[in-house]
Amino acid sequence: MEFLTNSLIELITQTSTNLPPDVRAAMGLAMKQETPDTQASQALTIIASNIDMAVEDEGPICQDTGMPTFIVHTPVGVSQIALRNAIEAAVAEATKRGKLRPNSVDSLSGANSGDNLGFGTPVIHFDQWEENEIEVKLVLKGGGCENKNIQYSLPAQLEELGRADRNIEGVRKCILHAVWQAQGQGCSPGSLGVCIGSDRAYGYELAKEQLFRELDDVNPVTSLAELEKQVMEEANKIGVGPMGFGGKASLIGCKIVAANRLPASFFVSVAYSCWAFRRLGVRLDAETGAITKWLYRDPARPVERMVADEGFPLTGKEIILTPPLTEEAVRALRVGDVVLIDGEMYTGRDAVHARLMKQDPPVDLQGSVLYHCGPVMMQDAAGKWTVKGAGPTTSIREEPYQAHVIGKYGVRAVIGKGGMGQKTLEALQEYGAVYLNGIGGAAQFYSRAIQEVLGVQWMELGIPEAIWHLRVHHFVAIVTMDSHGNSLHKDVEQKTKQLLGELQAV
Repeated sequence: MEFLTNSLIELITQTSTNLPPDVRAAMGLAMKQETPDTQASQALTIIASNIDMAVEDEGPICQDTGMPTFIVHTPVGVSQIALRNAIEAAVAEATKRGKLRPNSVDSLSGANSGDNLGFGTPVIHFDQWEENEIEVKLVLKGGGCENKNIQYSLPAQLEELGRADRNIEGVRKCILHAVWQAQGQGCSPGSLGVCIGSDRAYGYELAKEQLFRELDDVNPVTSLAELEKQVMEEANKIGVGPMGFGGKASLIGCKIVAANRLPASFFVSVAYSCWAFRRLGVRLDAETGAITKWLYRDPARPVERMVADEGFPLTGKEIILTPPLTEEAVRALRVGDVVLIDGEMYTGRDAVHARLMKQDPPVDLQGSVLYHCGPVMMQDAAGKWTVKGAGPTTSIREEPYQAHVIGKYGVRAVIGKGGMGQKTLEALQEYGAVYLNGIGGAAQFYSRAIQEVLGVQWMELGIPEAIWHLRVHHFVAIVTMDSHGNSLHKDVEQKTKQLLGELQAV
């Protein structure tokens, strides 16, 4: 099959960089329904700009290109071994081209393979069918939303929603709870794939398969179609909103399947996907491997822009921050302030924070801005690095470390998404620091704010986990935790918790 690998590279490239029309339409509707001039509408504006930029630059929509998951249907007689080899070759090449971030990490040593290959990566599900073509579907689901997957075993007692029994009403409560618990950490507005029944392992697999349905389709099972509609209406009343800032758009899709189960078990498995809902598919000629048809999109149809203008519209009220930051400048900030960072900052996420607990950094972090980010990077023949995608990662994973890092090394500002906990909030107060929320998934929007890569340290941790020294201009973020004990995330969680309780028996 002479065209097979190139066809698969094109599938990966388009999935990573070009959001499907049904997702674009859902996000466009969310923008129209959101209240103007709010933090939620600001977030959606950046998201929409990022979607446009990704297509223009053919760059990753989100820097976290996830665990590539393929569902493959083959005619009888087609070698699945050859297909697996071609998929792995395409994944490695797409990673080399900067369309995928190297995300495959050895679970024991922590070593990054560098090419997205390794035991269990990528995920490939094969099945045979009676068609005469090969079908390959791909979903790229990042770690932030993957961490917000959740599974319930009914009957169960759910916070604010009471008892969830083994019936449709109990399932409804589980799904609403799943939306609420994700808050901004899953990059809302999100989309859910849900499986009622099966066992623990296969239930999750079936839930993720529901993400391959189009957002505007109708479930053929009447009771499930009604439940999907009800969940969509109620979930958007909870008020999580874009990026967990509060607002009207918390969910853009909910797709549910029911599978047989054991008498003793009643699982509700929920696969949470972020707004950067990257899912495409192709039909391939079984002899040549050439693409005969695209699924979810029409390549002949021009891609419509999400917004008229590029970037984030400035109001003149934004606060310019120029690192190194002083305690005075940071303590002047309040929750809700929009800041523009001009100058130098460093990236540092999971592995960096863990190492900083026992080892001093190779750079001076006094007064610094520390960015929770695992970027997509490319290096040219001369050794110069270029940022291909650099949105924020979920910050709560650094909660066990952040207070220590702020206190010991003098970090003044932390940028991430989804907010952090009480321990970090207390450190912000004690030392005079601030938490800035970037817009999750906006990899192209933020990469355009990065003017230069000044250096890299701890490269042995792998590209996503290394310390990258960056120079930025007008890097936009919103103060969501300040040095006075205020936290937008805490406030939204409490408010949405109350609204969730009002849906206990609708």
